[in-house]
Amino acid sequence: MGRGRAKAKQVKVARQLKYNSGNTDLDRLKSELGVNDSAGDDYDELVEKYADYADDYGTEDRKNDSSG
Repeated sequence: MGRGRAKAKQVKVARQLKYNSGNTDLDRLKSELGVNDSAGDDYDELVEKYADYADDYGTEDRKNDSSG
């Protein structure tokens, strides 16, 4: 009999996740996962680091090479 009660609870939780997931507290989730907000800084550093490569291998070269 215990299995029926556990399965009913799992179904209830699954339905809550499926239909009521719109009000997720993203700030709380970030803090629980340990995500820092400096992602923009990391991106800027990468842009500066690889700017020379972007000049050498720009999108124009890719368009011309992929059409052949």
